[in-house]
Amino acid sequence: MTQAFTHINADGNAHMVDVTDKQVTEREARAEAFIEMAPDTLAMIMSGSHHKGDVFATARIAGIQAAKKTSDLIPLCHPLMLTKVEVELEPQVEHNRVRITSLCKLSGKTGVEMEALTAASAAALTIYDMCKAVQKDMVITQVRLLEKRGGKSGHFKV
Repeated sequence: MTQAFTHINADGNAHMVDVTDKQVTEREARAEAFIEMAPDTLAMIMSGSHHKGDVFATARIAGIQAAKKTSDLIPLCHPLMLTKVEVELEPQVEHNRVRITSLCKLSGKTGVEMEALTAASAAALTIYDMCKAVQKDMVITQVRLLEKRGGKSGHFKV
């Protein structure tokens, strides 16, 4: 049994999936990422003493902006009219890391998983970018989808 690829047309070329006939439904996705760092780097971020400014505020804005630009970054993603994007940053001192979570919502014909993943990733990358002068060996880990709701495939949760 051969499986038909959704993003490959009859000629074998990549194409954007036609969602014209799909139902508009409420859709939501949550994702996370972690960035591990030295205790001193995390303490500097948390105290607000970084010479570049508020690292968390900048990362939050970057994540929100990235979610809105996902279709510009990921080939074949549909441009979406997001109705909510939320990015939260939680210092986890006991693990020397920051947990980044994102939430994306809309009423539409296609899911928002890629937008949530992009938001979490961009926020982590922004923390790295702002802190790389202080520490170059930070590690971004566990970028993953936590939950999605809506659409034909239903509810998914890790």
